[in-house]
Amino acid sequence: MKDLQIRVADAGDATQIAACLEAAFAPYRELYTPGAYADTVPGVDGMLHRIVGMYVLMAVSDGQVVGTIAGTRKEQGEGQLRGMAVLPEWQGSRVAGQLLVAIEKYLWEQGCHRITLDTTLPLQRAIRFYESHGYRHSGITANFFGMVLYEYAKEGSGLAG
Repeated sequence: MKDLQIRVADAGDATQIAACLEAAFAPYRELYTPGAYADTVPGVDGMLHRIVGMYVLMAVSDGQVVGTIAGTRKEQGEGQLRGMAVLPEWQGSRVAGQLLVAIEKYLWEQGCHRITLDTTLPLQRAIRFYESHGYRHSGITANFFGMVLYEYAKEGSGLAG
């Protein structure tokens, strides 16, 4: 694997992060409703908003964003993940695992005792990935712009080992 750095994103990274999300989700575009896709792949303005309101991490190799994930601490000590994406040519390279460990570490350090994420059925590979990292379907579903959104959760009591 090439040199890889995980770091916190800032506003100057929004364009590359938006491009990473677009590339990662492009194969699923036809499986999403237009509203769900627009919310999942928010573009540069949406990424700027996300960077201001969330803790956004990115994986960088040779100056290029190759992966991203965001997280935030919500009420009652719950963390929520959003926007996990890895460029297609980097999928399977352990970038996603490194990003997930880094964002979980941050959220556990913020006092979170539970971390949740939402996903859709077209993302079966992502669901298997999350399950392999200790996430379980919570039984909660929601309407996501005409698609079913499935909540996955991981309980914790401190730093992930």
